[in-house]
Amino acid sequence: MSNNFIEEFRLRGFYHQCTDENSLNRLMQKPIKAYIGFDITADSLHVGSLLQIMCLRLLQKHGHQPIILLGSGTTLIGDPSGKDKTRKILDKKQISKNSKKIQKLFLKLLDYKNKKTKPLFVDNSKWLEKLNYINFLRDIGKHFTINRMLTFDSVKLRLEREQSLSYMEFNYMILQAYDFLKLHEKNSCILQIGGSDQWGNIVNGVELIRKVNQKEAYGLTTPLITLSSGQKMGKTETGAVWLDRDLLSPYDYWQFWRNTPDNDVERFLKLFTDLEIDKIENYKKTSNDINNLKILLANEATKIVHGKEESIKSEITAKKTFVDRSTGENLPEILFAKNKLEKGINIIEFLEEVKVLSSKSEARRLILNRGVKINNETIEDNNYFIKINNENFIKLSLGKKKHFKILPK
Repeated sequence: MSNNFIEEFRLRGFYHQCTDENSLNRLMQKPIKAYIGFDITADSLHVGSLLQIMCLRLLQKHGHQPIILLGSGTTLIGDPSGKDKTRKILDKKQISKNSKKIQKLFLKLLDYKNKKTKPLFVDNSKWLEKLNYINFLRDIGKHFTINRMLTFDSVKLRLEREQSLSYMEFNYMILQAYDFLKLHEKNSCILQIGGSDQWGNIVNGVELIRKVNQKEAYGLTTPLITLSSGQKMGKTETGAVWLDRDLLSPYDYWQFWRNTPDNDVERFLKLFTDLEIDKIENYKKTSNDINNLKILLANEATKIVHGKEESIKSEITAKKTFVDRSTGENLPEILFAKNKLEKGINIIEFLEEVKVLSSKSEARRLILNRGVKINNETIEDNNYFIKINNENFIKLSLGKKKHFKILPK
């Protein structure tokens, strides 16, 4: 077991704040238990959660046991941190469904072979749904002051912008602090890791453990990851970059990383791959083409989420699509009515029906700018008719980076 978790945490760019780095570093010379909480607001995690997942993997690498807190209980309320408005409230049935799917996703993302570092799954609904409100206010609420709660960003920023904050959301930070207390008591957990927007909530948990149990616990946060341009990382034209292949194909996931801006490639190799720091530095020195590093990033990042085989297939597909101008086997597939393809359909109507563009006017603009290709041939006429004869599929290209395989159904 390596005991340099904090050192590597910092070298990779994970480090933002720590409640007591020196004491935590000493404790982590031996195995500890640390937790990260995840919202259950959707049935998959997206790339915005990936930094926290990489932290869990790093904990395992250094011999520590991660606890994954599934926030079924707190999801009933919604975390106000970083939000401009109240989250949509989900019912228990949907939250339960989301929780089961997310647990399956973690089976691919973490190591379950080593019993000492095998992740623990804990659901906070087990204790939050059983709370007696009066007892909770008396035993836990007495440790929090309104004055202090108003100073934390999750509350202060909403109020400064004169955006409403419900009493329900205001209580969220107390519930998250209570989560840490319960994990400390039941699972001997001494560390919570979270995003920088969780700092106030984490500090509350550390202080609650000290007041109730007279024990020390620690908090560690990661920075908000943005692109060098200042844009929020993980947003694309088509929406969230999901980790579930049912919501985003492995090829599209690979392409997301392949399209990383030049200035962010080295940083993302450290943040989102398992490559050792010295290997990354060596690749940087020996590679004279930034595109080679982008392919390395795409391969390694895709390997973590979708496996080595899908990573290789995606790279081959990209090479065939962009270099050889052929159709790769792993392109995202869209099913389309066979009778319409056999009869023939206008290109504008076709683009509208496959729902890859937002409107007919966008389709016309793209055709005007020579951005639409059918089977690698540029379409320049809005009256062009697509017709399938003996072919099994049609390759549709939009611009330089979006490619689809249209299959008749």
